[in-house]
Amino acid sequence: MTDANNTVSLEEMLAAREQRVYRQEALRRKYGVPLVSFSMNIAGPIKNTPAIERTFDEGLRLLRAAVSGHFTICEQIVTRAKTGCEAVMAMAGDAAEIKQLCVRIEEGAPVGRLFDMDVIDSDGRKLDRARERSCIVCGRPGRTCASRRLHSVSELQEASRSLIAGYWLDTDAEKAAQMIVSALSEEICTTPKPGLVDLNNNGSHKDMDAPLMLKSAQSLLPCFKTAFRIGYENRSYPAEDSFPKLRQAGLEAEKTMLEATSGVNTHKGAIFHFSLISGALGRLYDGTLSASAAAVAETVKAICHDVLAKELEQLAQGSGTTFGAKMYWQYGIRGARGEAMDGYQTIIEEILPAFRNDLEKTGDYGKAGSIALLRILAATEDTNMIHRGGHELARQTKEKITALLEDEITEEILLDLDRSFIEQNLSPGGSADLLGILYFFHELETH
Repeated sequence: MTDANNTVSLEEMLAAREQRVYRQEALRRKYGVPLVSFSMNIAGPIKNTPAIERTFDEGLRLLRAAVSGHFTICEQIVTRAKTGCEAVMAMAGDAAEIKQLCVRIEEGAPVGRLFDMDVIDSDGRKLDRARERSCIVCGRPGRTCASRRLHSVSELQEASRSLIAGYWLDTDAEKAAQMIVSALSEEICTTPKPGLVDLNNNGSHKDMDAPLMLKSAQSLLPCFKTAFRIGYENRSYPAEDSFPKLRQAGLEAEKTMLEATSGVNTHKGAIFHFSLISGALGRLYDGTLSASAAAVAETVKAICHDVLAKELEQLAQGSGTTFGAKMYWQYGIRGARGEAMDGYQTIIEEILPAFRNDLEKTGDYGKAGSIALLRILAATEDTNMIHRGGHELARQTKEKITALLEDEITEEILLDLDRSFIEQNLSPGGSADLLGILYFFHELETH
């Protein structure tokens, strides 16, 4: 609600009000029946955003559903402008009964406090409410707060934002989690993927296949929904304060994964990344899933950078027994930590634009994804490759793929790489996680 381009002047609001009165009068004269004039009660100079418009549409849905079977809508005019969303309905019926219906919606709907559903009788008289509306900030009688200016515009705006976001939170937390699961599923089904589980084979893995990985991904949906809510509920605190909670949610997700797979580690890296990404999306949430990939990635960086930097300082001193710790103090390779700390800079700035370019040229989502995997392998350090083949073989493989990317990547090249990776027991699991992130970022901006 702070976009300067959406700021409305007093002159614009007065002009919009005149147009509303004109529409009302035209419908009243045409049909000679009561009118319902529905608009949003939004404080401040920003009267329309995607979240506000979405909530207005919900109000329209509630109003039409309530009217159905009781009153007849002769005609309706709906406008959507910078000055706000409005609907004027000519409605055959008793004006007092229509007013009661509108008041029930205003008082009964969770976001009804933002609805202004005025009823105008056939003679042009506006019907009053029987009870005064409460203040959106403190709950006291609204006229008292308004006349005394007890709350600032920013307080009123924040109350409206919270009301809207809270109303849609559960729906969109579920949607965000489903988008993540879909991205993971898309990564699994991308074929061919050298050394990885795909629809052709199990790659270099003997303990997992595509059905098992798809089952694993689906089992994680509630976990990512939880991470989204953690991000949203901690949005008023410093970003890094949510990291311990998101890490704990990730550990719980790992337990869920192992239960679904009978102990097979199918998505540990993806859980680390997407717990942070889902938490970041929740932190940015304003009532719509409209955050850009860059904004989400930057928020991930804000959440985890300082905490993970301290962890790496400790690893640099030789602490830690995991393979990831060894990679850092031996070679300075940060692995998954580094990608998150950098806000997935390589994905955002290099791989995502290249993927979209490949997708536009080929029209083949799967092929563009297979090529994107190679681009990720060439541009990042995959600790899974080093773990399976050693540092030197991983380096040589990376150089080979970099050279291949200078020409057109055919399916034959991908299949040859797959055979080679399997023979050498190589599996770019870290790159697969980043491919899933790529798919998610692309979907976030195009859904």
